[in-house]
Amino acid sequence: MATILKVEKIEKYYGNKGNVTKAVDNISFEVEEGELIGIMGPSGSGKTTLLNCIATIDTVTSGHIFIDGEDITSLKSKDIEKFRREKLGFIFQDFNLLDTLTAYENIALALTILREKPSVIDEKVKEVAKKLEILDTLNKFPYQLSGGQKQRVACSRAIVTNPTLILADEPTGALDSKSARMLLEALDNLNKTLNATIAIITHDAFTASYCKRILFVKDGKVFNELIRGTDSRKEFFNKIIEVVTLLGGDSENVL
Repeated sequence: MATILKVEKIEKYYGNKGNVTKAVDNISFEVEEGELIGIMGPSGSGKTTLLNCIATIDTVTSGHIFIDGEDITSLKSKDIEKFRREKLGFIFQDFNLLDTLTAYENIALALTILREKPSVIDEKVKEVAKKLEILDTLNKFPYQLSGGQKQRVACSRAIVTNPTLILADEPTGALDSKSARMLLEALDNLNKTLNATIAIITHDAFTASYCKRILFVKDGKVFNELIRGTDSRKEFFNKIIEVVTLLGGDSENVL
């Protein structure tokens, strides 16, 4: 199986010599094609900085990140935008939809930027909208949609270009429990049916329990790993809580 993401001894420092903060401290891991992986940790753990480095939004202080075999830490600024557009899909906590565009237009925008033909755009938008059960919302504007519908539109936008890697930053953070469950089941389905490679950044144990593997980040370092294996989602959820408790964390921070 191909390695989609390889993070190799990366570090990210902020500040100057007199006051240096290590947001990411010598982290290494790999993600295989078709994995649904969670990166979990409390606020201030370094998980968002790690995500930003993988997403090419931030640069590393040292180390290397390879996506689909390409070292993104060596890309020139003029090439980063093209790489991000063609290889990465993003799902944000606050949806990041354009209010002046319909759901259809929000999803189609990524394909328009890639200069796809209108007929191809129409086919792809409707295909992903069907998978995420939002066909009947395509002509609506974001203000006419529920939080769950907005996030499924955002999810559709992230996958419509068939990216190499989908990055989801606290994707259920702004959703109620029912909408969160629907979104996570949709991501799980996309992972299984399309073999989509998805990395979810979260502090939430319920969200993490849908993943197949979890890396726990604390103080900028990976301090534990859990693999779901044959466990049910409920059994995996309980193991997540056990890890947080055993390692001295506050379970209230991940629920």
